[in-house]
Amino acid sequence: MEAPRHIAIIVDGNRRFAKKILNHPFKGHDEGAKKIDLLIDWAKELGIKELTLYVFSMQNFSRPKEEVDYLFDLFEKKFNELLKSGKLNEKGIRINFVGRLFMFPKGVQDGAKKLMEKTKNNKDLIVNFALGYGGREEIVDAAKKIAERVKKGEIKVEDIDENLFEKYLYNSSQPDLIIRTSGESRLSNFLNFQGAYSELFFVKKFWPEFEKADLVEVIKQFRERNRRFGG
Repeated sequence: MEAPRHIAIIVDGNRRFAKKILNHPFKGHDEGAKKIDLLIDWAKELGIKELTLYVFSMQNFSRPKEEVDYLFDLFEKKFNELLKSGKLNEKGIRINFVGRLFMFPKGVQDGAKKLMEKTKNNKDLIVNFALGYGGREEIVDAAKKIAERVKKGEIKVEDIDENLFEKYLYNSSQPDLIIRTSGESRLSNFLNFQGAYSELFFVKKFWPEFEKADLVEVIKQFRERNRRFGG
């Protein structure tokens, strides 16, 4: 079965999973992180070339401080584990981060930057972590960059089109399909520009419950769809 080149996933439902299964509501994030490790292996096996994972939105900053701090610690821990492991380079995995990374603690920023530097030459699978990400915020940031160049006389207003605009996004790669777990049927400010023609799949399972068989089934359904761009 031929896999789509680029899959984006809203990894939703960690807290609800924890409330249903575990004693501590934040422990769902640990299980979600373990599932991402497995997902990367599944993507390699299935021939997927790019993943974009929505792991921390701009709106997540407004969650209770205890939970946000827990997530920051988890990110830093996972980044350091990946840096010490040779897995990424052995498997040809390139790590990228999209979003307002500057809003995170220094330890998280440093770990992310080191991961990007360490894996920048890998080409088998790109994994984009959307961290401090919002689709509207991404468009605003792109518009500001273009406006600054127009102000400096480096770009003419009449030269601005979709092709130029997407060059100023955090990442212009367009996913073939977007998956959201947890049963919610909305995109929640995710890839507003890039996902304009992505096929959408909503899975009822919470993210920690998502399995390889679920990914295979989504890909099967994707292959059966008749994609119409603009129609």
